[in-house]
Amino acid sequence: MELAGTSTAAGCRFAVIVSRFNEEVTGGLLAGARRALADAAVRDEDITIVRVPGSFEIPVAALRAAKTGRFDAVICLGCVIKGETMHFEYIAEAACRGIADAALATGVPMALGILTTLTEEQAHARAADGPGNKGREAARAAVEMATLFRRLHQGAGG
Repeated sequence: MELAGTSTAAGCRFAVIVSRFNEEVTGGLLAGARRALADAAVRDEDITIVRVPGSFEIPVAALRAAKTGRFDAVICLGCVIKGETMHFEYIAEAACRGIADAALATGVPMALGILTTLTEEQAHARAADGPGNKGREAARAAVEMATLFRRLHQGAGG
């Protein structure tokens, strides 16, 4: 037997945790994620957008959303651009590790859509409309994982 997720997630519910910091970039990521979810037949009423101040706050919001039991997957969107200090490394590491820890603690799939770029130009390119939009990619991963987990649950007799 082989199980895999699908590209259609009608009936699945998603939380999208999105950082307000670098909002011109995260807005593009969110737009890409919303388009990908629409393409996957996810209804607007099955999407909850949760806004947080920055990427550092994403993991705890993702954990709290997952613990509600209302969501099949959580999509995490943010942007950290390297500056002249070590702040970039600390925030990027904490956000990525926190999201992984939250997914493992809850068993709810979480898609990592936090950009970690060296320049603003790189960030804008990855948030631009089109197939290279990283918000779109994160949402597609969340759709695949949500549908895979539903299949795994059904296969386990649930």
